[in-house]
Amino acid sequence: MENGGRRRWGFQGNEGLDMAASVTIRGVVTKVMSNLNPEDHRPVIPLGHGDPSGFSCFRTTPVAEDAVSDALRSRKFNSYAPTVGILPARRAIADYLSHDLPYELSPDDIFLTVGCSQAIEVLMKVLAHPGANILLPRPGYAFYEAHAAANHLEFRHFDLIPEKGWEVDLEGIKARADENTVAMVIINPGNPCGNVFTHEHLQKVAETARMLGILVIADEVYGHLVFGSNPFVPMGVFGSITPVITLGSLSKRWIVPGWRLGWLVTNDPNGILHKSGVVESIVSSLNISSHPATFIQGAIPQITEKTTDDFFSNIISILRETSDICFERIEDIACITCPHKPEGSMFAMVKLDLSLLEDIEDDMNFCMKLAKEESVIVLPGFAVGMRNWIRITFAIDPPSLEDGLGRIKAFYKRHSKKQ
Repeated sequence: MENGGRRRWGFQGNEGLDMAASVTIRGVVTKVMSNLNPEDHRPVIPLGHGDPSGFSCFRTTPVAEDAVSDALRSRKFNSYAPTVGILPARRAIADYLSHDLPYELSPDDIFLTVGCSQAIEVLMKVLAHPGANILLPRPGYAFYEAHAAANHLEFRHFDLIPEKGWEVDLEGIKARADENTVAMVIINPGNPCGNVFTHEHLQKVAETARMLGILVIADEVYGHLVFGSNPFVPMGVFGSITPVITLGSLSKRWIVPGWRLGWLVTNDPNGILHKSGVVESIVSSLNISSHPATFIQGAIPQITEKTTDDFFSNIISILRETSDICFERIEDIACITCPHKPEGSMFAMVKLDLSLLEDIEDDMNFCMKLAKEESVIVLPGFAVGMRNWIRITFAIDPPSLEDGLGRIKAFYKRHSKKQ
């Protein structure tokens, strides 16, 4: 007893949340960065996460900057926004996305979120019910696993096949699904693999989902960031085959992840999501959630309508250049192999050959030692579901990328097994 108080407090932290958060990309990158050597005065090369906004060559368009400034100075967007987002912003996003679809989206199909991350969080809450399970890609984006776990939604993994350009293992999906499966997630363009699914493959995904009676969650946060032979095809094209919920944001295409403006879109011409109560539950979840800043919402019509093709083309040109650099330099580093040249997004997934390294235990050990010895940050593959692989981002300025990959090569030479 202390000053007449209780000997034992009746509260404690949530260990389940701690465990779920420990395997997020942000958490793992933070862990790797904690091993940087403060006595190494070379610049840190950030090849571990997809945020190129700090590099001048990836600066967003002045159109977007002016739109935010205009919205703020107008004083029209200082109030709370409606739960689902302000109507002009939802209408603008519906128009923007409808350009690539065989049908017109309505503003009522659009729900604004605090980045794509909140859209994921909302869906995991909406779909979680006793006994339910969801199918997630491996490799994939660990935010899905984290929020599924936090909401007691069982997740099961299906594989992406590196030898087939990281295509979805459709037979694996059929084998993993059962009567309690509610949805499957696809990420296109791919994070972490840099792949871009073909129209034919996406149609097969939709047909498989229809056969199983599940919806498809299409994470298209990297939509249109493609520079290979496959064009970007939104999953919503197949909304008449199976219900599709698309997730997206301004973050990647406009290079403004800190603005935290995302969307959740129901691509469902047959109205199945309304009949099943999913739409109602989305609104209910948003009613008890935070909302994107109103003045950012107010800027959306100007951003989507006035951004020029030149801006998008320039970003694609830089990503094409840096993806080429990344793929070519990796070929010169014997201990890592990239099975499929990136065609989209900002990442390459590469396999570690530990047999060529004499004092490296696994992917995490590789990344920790690389950070300490070379001040280069890459993401260990276990964080995206693939042990003894690593994810490398090429969305940085070309000289820094060359420098970083050169340091990885030096690291390999220093740790290679002596013949």
